[in-house]
Amino acid sequence: MKSQFSLIFLFILSISIYGQKKEILSKQDKAVAEHFKKEYKKKNYKKFQGKIVSTDSYVQFDDKIFYYNKYDKSDKIISNLLNEGLIYPQLLTDYQMEKFLDETTDRTQKRFLKLQKDPRAGFDVSGARLSNAAELSFLSSNPTVKRFKFLSKDIRIAGSRTYFIELTNKNANNKTSLEDFIKGSKLTYIYQN
Repeated sequence: MKSQFSLIFLFILSISIYGQKKEILSKQDKAVAEHFKKEYKKKNYKKFQGKIVSTDSYVQFDDKIFYYNKYDKSDKIISNLLNEGLIYPQLLTDYQMEKFLDETTDRTQKRFLKLQKDPRAGFDVSGARLSNAAELSFLSSNPTVKRFKFLSKDIRIAGSRTYFIELTNKNANNKTSLEDFIKGSKLTYIYQN
């Protein structure tokens, strides 16, 4: 009886060990992982150099604002990103404009954009609400590099945009807290899906 019990126990234990699956990724996560494999080019973005004013519900960068919820756990990441000046409205506005110029093939739209007094105004993301930040651990195993995603909801535009960013902190290791990692990091990649 003891030997039967031992065999059954070993069988169940082996099934549970070998039956464990890897983290299941959504279609969007698979597409992002593929993007990082094929189209990724590291770039260094500057931190915000102006005046940053932070409150419980928004962070102001000179005359531009991003809203967030300071008391939401996922928005703690956003709070740290904003207060460190890694993400700011002027940066995402410039990114949206460059993305448009790179992706559009309509020369009329490009000419019209160049004729405008302030071509950046149409891409302005000031006033957007940033939320649902999450670290994407499946995209990086290097302790000096972390990748995140967050949503940007602008009341002027229907729907929301999902941004993916990469932060690099050359002094980080496996024991570095997320907050300390963000404080000592540089923004090295932005991608909007």
